[in-house]
Amino acid sequence: MIASLPMYDRPETAEANNRFWEATRDHLGFGPTALTRGRDVWDMWQSPDLVLSQTCGLPYRAKLHGRVTLVGSPDYRLYGCQPGYYNSVIVAHRSRAGDPLDTFDNAKMAFNDPLSQSGWAAPYRHFSENGLRIGDVRETGSHVESGRSVADGFTDFAALDALSWEMIRRYEDFAADLIEIDRTEPTPALPFITARKRDPMPIANALSRAIFDLSPADRDILHLHDIIDIRHTAYLAVPIPPLP
Repeated sequence: MIASLPMYDRPETAEANNRFWEATRDHLGFGPTALTRGRDVWDMWQSPDLVLSQTCGLPYRAKLHGRVTLVGSPDYRLYGCQPGYYNSVIVAHRSRAGDPLDTFDNAKMAFNDPLSQSGWAAPYRHFSENGLRIGDVRETGSHVESGRSVADGFTDFAALDALSWEMIRRYEDFAADLIEIDRTEPTPALPFITARKRDPMPIANALSRAIFDLSPADRDILHLHDIIDIRHTAYLAVPIPPLP
């Protein structure tokens, strides 16, 4: 059996994620003793042995829909977002403080992955709806590295998952060199998933109880407050952008 929480797992959150999974497993009554780390996420997400993982909205609607089962959507109580939703924060170097979004027309963007809702799909839609273009792009592999690319002057801006941005501001020194330019429209948050043939209800109930049991310290680290039942149709309704 496989359980993983890869989307916000970093050295500062790893132990809290471990405790969260242990509590979830205890309430569920089965599952692996430890989270799987270091394995290809696509292999884990599509494995028939998957008990629990977390994916992104764009991979779900582009490739995983019909191959996995939605369990629920986390509520991180993010600024400007309804429960179970999140958005992207468009950041630039602090030297651009006060510059409006339209001054970034045709500017160079750092993005983490072409199948990232927050790093690519959300800014693509946001720029398009504002009559703006994204110029050259630089793929970085993570939101942290996208932020660092902007702070170091390699790119003009990046769109960071709002929770990743909170963690970057807390844990990364280079965050002091970044400022917020804008925020995108909220979309359903990164969903918890399980294997296609597995019943999601016991897992959702176990997650809900584990979230309730979080210590104040772990809740502060993970930002987890609830699990929300958001239907798959809400994820599928978000447009799929062209590849960068």
